[in-house]
This record gives sequence, structure tokens and C-alpha cells, in this order.
Amino acid sequence: MPPIRLLPFAAASGADNMARDEALLHAASDRGVASLRFYTWTEPTLSLGYFQPSADRLTDTALSQMAWIRRATGGAAIVHDPAHEITYSLALPPGDEWQPRGEQWICRMHYVVRDVLKSLGVPARSVVCGEEQKLGPVLCFRHHTPGDLTVDGHKVAGSAQRKWKGAMLQHGSILFSRSPLAESLPGIAELSGVTITKAIREPILAEFAKQTGWTLEPGDWTADELADAGRIAAEKFASPEWNEKR
Repeated sequence: MPPIRLLPFAAASGADNMARDEALLHAASDRGVASLRFYTWTEPTLSLGYFQPSADRLTDTALSQMAWIRRATGGAAIVHDPAHEITYSLALPPGDEWQPRGEQWICRMHYVVRDVLKSLGVPARSVVCGEEQKLGPVLCFRHHTPGDLTVDGHKVAGSAQRKWKGAMLQHGSILFSRSPLAESLPGIAELSGVTITKAIREPILAEFAKQTGWTLEPGDWTADELADAGRIAAEKFASPEWNEKR
């Protein structure tokens, strides 16, 4: 199996981050390139789920004042506050080699994160079928769905997916600590007393390689991918027609 390309950690705007994720989905489908990256945001940004009404962000004063975009993946809104959260994305080509039948990648990725958190003294557990609950509107981290990670009954990691021509894009968020922009959501620090930083990506990458048996190979964006991402950002994620479509 070819290695998974590990892209550099970087910060970008909401539109650029979402466009880059979509460019990775295109590369996975069109060229069979698997990629994994961790990233952050240049400013606090609210990402709405694809089907979510844009008016949802107006139900809370703090949310209404944030930069915002609409994701191409489902689910509810996530507060991406760079001081309190880290985001990842994984793009895999079509086929059983990369996406074995019967194995849910949301669960697989969250098992990796869970095991790393446990090694750091954080008692994280996975939500199982039958434990689904919606504890509030608008925010993803108030919705518990199978595969999500919780600590003391509060969600600390969630992910969403999109499929395109058989390829898969999955991206998700890990909440280190409570953001003043979403005070109803305690993070890992408040729930466990353990301080987590963006450096957690290193043990997550090691555990990912261990659990999958796959090789992670540092690489960079191609010129074509960056051009694709720039086009997608301009035509889609930076466009009011896209963000306000619902």
C-alpha cells in the first residue's frame, strides 16, 4: 500500500481550510493520493454543517459575531477557536484497500484519539449505539452520536464525512478547553484536569500509524492542489451564495 502523505501543520481562514480539505478529496479520487493533516484557524470561526440553516448562528450573540463558513460535510456547528481546539482532515481514495467494508472511519479515527488521551490520563470513551442524545441546538458538541468521544458525559471530539466518486473526506475537531465563545462546552482541561495542546498531534500520528499499520510520509501540497483549493475557496466557501444557501 502506498504511504499516506502527512501535510504540514498550518493555519488558514475558514474558506481556505474547507477548500483545502475539498482539494484533498479531489486528489484522493482523481489521483489515488491519501492525505492526513492537522490544522488550525487564523481567527475563531464557526463552521456550519452542510444542511444547517444559516440563521442558526444568530441564536447566540457570541456565535453571531464570529467569522463563519458552511462545511461540505453534515452535522451541526463547530466553534473552531484556535486557542482551544485543533482540527484534522483525512482524505482516502476509493476501494476496500483504503476503506474496508464494515469499518467506520469515524470510529477508527476516534479510537486513535481516545487511546492517546487515555495514555495522558484523560478518561475518554466512545459513544455507542443506543446512547445517542441531543443536549442542545445548533452546536455539534451538544449532540452525541455513535463514535463521538466523551469525557464525564461531555463531548470532546467529533467528526463528519463526505464521499465523492468513492473517495472519502473526514474532518473533525478535538476540544482542549472551554472557549469563551462557547461557554456551555467544557473541554478536556475542565473535565479531566489534564492540559492538552496542539502538540497532541504527534502522539496521535504515532498511534494512527500503529493502529492502521500504514506509513505516514511527510509531504507538501502540489501546485495543482493549491490551484484547485484557490478556485474552490473563491467559487464556494468564500461565496455568500454557498454560505447562505440555507
